[in-house]
Amino acid sequence: MSENDLRIHLIPLGGLGEIGKNMLAIRYQDTIVVIDAGLMFPEEELLGIDIVIPDITYLLENREKVKAILLTHGHEDHVGALPYVLKELNVPVYGSKLTLGLVEAKLKDNNLDNVKYQVVKPRERIKIDELDIEFFRVSHSIPDSMGIAIHTPLGIILHTGDIKLDQTPVDGEIVDFSKMAELGEKGVLVMLSDSTNADRSGFTMSEKVVGNTLMELFAKCEGRIIATTFASNVHRIQQVISTAEKYDRKVSVVGRSMVNNVRIASELGYMSIPENILIDIEDINKYPNNQIVIVTTGSQGEPMSALTRMATGDHRWVSIQPEDTVIISANPIPGNEKLVAKTVDLLFKQGAEVIYERSLGVHVSGHAAEEELKILINLIRPKYFIPVHGEYRHLKKHAKLAESLGIEKHKIFVAENGQVIELGEKGGNIAGKVPAGKVLIDGLGVGDVGNIVLRDRKQLSQDGIIIVVVTIDRGQADVIAGPDIVTRGFVYVRESEQLIEDAKQKVREALDVCVKKNITEWAVIKSQVRDKLGKHLFEKTGRRPMILPIIMEV
Repeated sequence: MSENDLRIHLIPLGGLGEIGKNMLAIRYQDTIVVIDAGLMFPEEELLGIDIVIPDITYLLENREKVKAILLTHGHEDHVGALPYVLKELNVPVYGSKLTLGLVEAKLKDNNLDNVKYQVVKPRERIKIDELDIEFFRVSHSIPDSMGIAIHTPLGIILHTGDIKLDQTPVDGEIVDFSKMAELGEKGVLVMLSDSTNADRSGFTMSEKVVGNTLMELFAKCEGRIIATTFASNVHRIQQVISTAEKYDRKVSVVGRSMVNNVRIASELGYMSIPENILIDIEDINKYPNNQIVIVTTGSQGEPMSALTRMATGDHRWVSIQPEDTVIISANPIPGNEKLVAKTVDLLFKQGAEVIYERSLGVHVSGHAAEEELKILINLIRPKYFIPVHGEYRHLKKHAKLAESLGIEKHKIFVAENGQVIELGEKGGNIAGKVPAGKVLIDGLGVGDVGNIVLRDRKQLSQDGIIIVVVTIDRGQADVIAGPDIVTRGFVYVRESEQLIEDAKQKVREALDVCVKKNITEWAVIKSQVRDKLGKHLFEKTGRRPMILPIIMEV
């Protein structure tokens, strides 16, 4: 093999400069493996969009080289794009038992039944062409989370996945420090490390802290307890159920994703649910309030979630009562703060006691803080370092941290999605860029909503729409009927009759100009109407509604 052939390309397709949408392509010669395929939830300006997934154009252009998708864990920001990716790329999917159990249920919902799954265990190694891939255990806020080490002729590529150094995890499965130290001794070419909490000092608290807090809260509560967390946070749900058992309370699990995840985790042995503790939601009124715990979705204030519907009084089975205690055991995802605050306000108005602040110990992060990240870097001592999974400030902070620990600045890459990081025998550099944007999912549409549609939605949301309908005799250039004006989201017609009449007059004037100038092209006539009417409405109202002329001919 020539020296020029010994090159590795690391291509982040998502997860850099953002929270979520995590996806990394690793290419060596004619082999590409992909680590994770996640989604992210839309920001406020993405009006009407359901979810956002990575652009996989690069993978589709090299589909014959893509050999596998390797999953670090089962959170949506790491597996949520799989239904869309696997429709285009039929490749094997490797992951832990729980991760693949959650993925399989998701893919069946999307009618994907022919996917090849390969369950791997910590410290298991698989061979894909010339890549020797090894998985190792890490701690996170979901069981069975793993890091990945890829052994190549140039050295080891180590990806931490989402990680924290929890010394007392709920399931007793601690981070595999000895394996990471062993890899560090062998010599790690490049380390890709979780940056989500790189701007937080100190250490992230153990998950068991939440268990202790729950014990204290349950002891004080005299009414029902309604607890919400991420549906995938199996350890947190387990702690709620275990605490409920100690206080002789029955548990009802509410919300489709929560019910599915509890069922899958229980069937696969990742949850221990005491016999007869679970009850159906419609049976909660058969028990005194001080014997009920409801575990529900809605920790992010999602409008259609069970907790939000309880807060608004729209839930079929649960109405908030004055003695209820609501425990929100999760931090808002960036962008969801307003939704969560609104839900908390509504719950307080209904008379509930709401416990939602991190300082109260009802939630701990699943990501390593600054001191833990230092330990990881010192343990592994990579030649090159790439911070991943985080907004730009997190990546930059993590890079500074690595530099302070002795990694040379020119060997640290704070990259952007789509940049090709090339590592070879002569060094490393940014060697170009591939397509790596956002693919917007709206209903059944995948990528069919772009900037133009979003711009129109934004304009409609700000100033509304005016539809002008007119019928013209094209031969005589006469107006047969109209103009009629229909408006939505602009003004209340019954209180703006004069404005509407003036608008009709401006349309007539625009049409007269077209007749005098012998203009017969529909596009030109519509443009004249739009310009004349738009100028008038802005002068009168200071608003710029979308104007949609509809011209019919007889």
